[in-house]
Amino acid sequence: MLSIRRKYHDCCGEKIVYWLKKEGIHLSRSTVYRILNKHLQLRPKGRRNRKRGPVPRAKAPRQVIQMDTVDFGELYAYTAVDIYTREVQVVLLPGLTSRDGRKALELVMAYFGSCEVLQTDGGKEFGGEFEKMVSCYAQRHRVARPYRKNEQAFVESFHRTLRKECLGWWKYKLSEREELQEEVREYLDYYHYERPHLGLDMRTPLPPICRI
Repeated sequence: MLSIRRKYHDCCGEKIVYWLKKEGIHLSRSTVYRILNKHLQLRPKGRRNRKRGPVPRAKAPRQVIQMDTVDFGELYAYTAVDIYTREVQVVLLPGLTSRDGRKALELVMAYFGSCEVLQTDGGKEFGGEFEKMVSCYAQRHRVARPYRKNEQAFVESFHRTLRKECLGWWKYKLSEREELQEEVREYLDYYHYERPHLGLDMRTPLPPICRI
């Protein structure tokens, strides 16, 4: 476990669960963190994170998009949120490699087009091939500071909504991918056009569709 963390640039517990699973070892995220805390000082006192600039804010559409992943067993949801409009895209893929990250980036940006700042965490899926493609869609790629979930507050909030209102807390099989992607697509239609949002004064991210 410690060697995996070192190999993948001090990756978080969820990523360690993923890489352990690849080796046939199944541990929960809470167990991983309990072991890490026993051997490492994850939040050293008196040390500051390297400067990454202020957390970006948005005053217009496509200024800031936050992107992250959610573990659903053999599938991972790559999510992207425009923090101004609250528009969301979700892509289900089988892994957390940078190739998966690049594919997710291409698919979500087919919807968003481009943005000024694309913010992710420091996961391996957002390095390598993903990193090489970011400049095609964003003026800047900002990596959020580790253990500061408030920096990814919008996408983390959507993750709770995605679980509560759509996919739940189940672990899915790779064979269910197409069916689940269609379920997510239908949910996003509701999310964008019908579901009122507290953060938007009970409006929807997009104008409601007139249904005859």
